[in-house]
Amino acid sequence: MTTPLGTLRADSDAAREPDVDALRREVEARGPWFHNLHLPGGVQTAPVHFLRGDFPRFKWLQIAPHLPQELHGWRVLDVGCNAGFYSFELARRGAQVIAVDHDPHYLAQARWAAQQFGLSERIEFRQQGVFEAAASDEQYDLVWFMGVFYHLRYPLLALDLLARRTRRLLMFQTLTMPGDSVFADTLDHDIEDREPLLDAGWPKMAFIEHRFAGDPTNWWVANHAGCEAMLRSAGLRVVSRPADEMYLCEPAPQQWTDRTQLDAVLRALKGAQ
Repeated sequence: MTTPLGTLRADSDAAREPDVDALRREVEARGPWFHNLHLPGGVQTAPVHFLRGDFPRFKWLQIAPHLPQELHGWRVLDVGCNAGFYSFELARRGAQVIAVDHDPHYLAQARWAAQQFGLSERIEFRQQGVFEAAASDEQYDLVWFMGVFYHLRYPLLALDLLARRTRRLLMFQTLTMPGDSVFADTLDHDIEDREPLLDAGWPKMAFIEHRFAGDPTNWWVANHAGCEAMLRSAGLRVVSRPADEMYLCEPAPQQWTDRTQLDAVLRALKGAQ
């Protein structure tokens, strides 16, 4: 059984009755918060959230039944960990988590929250971007890649790199267009036969030149067919869809056999580090 969010453990660095008022002051001082964490004593970090309710807990509740309950011995990479919600839940299932984010504000929140939950020894936090993390030679049983893809100027490169780091599972989530249609024949078309590309089910991504939802880092919005096609081309197979915009994948025989460009990018990234 996993430890519920906010539950204290007797052997943890949070093994004491929380001072709720002091905790609330700490939460306010460490704000603003994007993740709503349920801290000891019932304190929450962002109980009123613009993303519909208890975020990201409502997403976790959709995903959790699709993951192994027992993750002892698993090594996890949480890309764009923010304040650490998913890292904490995966660590509670026994995983050893490497949690990366480029933002020192969120990492400071996550390190502090890990202490409150008694999970500091199970999670290593690193200030890294996705390309720094993905360009390493480290391998992971589970790669957690949620809410990052559409913020990247070069998203397919990140997906290709992370797929190479994945031993067992990759959890993928991205902003998508409405609809689940898939065009039946995308294997090949004549150069003059371009009408199918306009079909709602043809794999595609809309490019955001300026901003979307007020955010200038929202660069891409893919459709469902595009998500599945990109995952396949990265060498992944979708094993379940916990909810809209979410794809749980496992490594599969490579669909894209020419890795020359990716190998060249990896060499360049490693040379720049």
